[in-house]
Amino acid sequence: MKRSVLLLSLALMAATPVAFASSFAGTSAGSSAGGSSASSGASSDSSSGKDDKVVQAAREDAASFVASDGAIRGAQLEAALRHLREQVPQAREASDLELAQAILAQ
Repeated sequence: MKRSVLLLSLALMAATPVAFASSFAGTSAGSSAGGSSASSGASSDSSSGKDDKVVQAAREDAASFVASDGAIRGAQLEAALRHLREQVPQAREASDLELAQAILAQ
């Protein structure tokens, strides 16, 4: 189980900086340049930033889920689990508890 959590954590961490960088670059470029190419880049990058926000917003729910050994399941965690299973191939085989631990390990 620990190995799969480690692998999921690495997969999530590998995807996260791209989302942060894309979101940051899109915001910076859109506000400072004001040009059409900058604003189109910002809009295309906004979905990856949104995806990352789904996982980040679930941290508190993930902590409750892990601490309660799966008894407490928040809506934000449910959304993040769905999102991760759609976006990260390794997440499809992981249990909910493993994914929640991976969210906390970020």
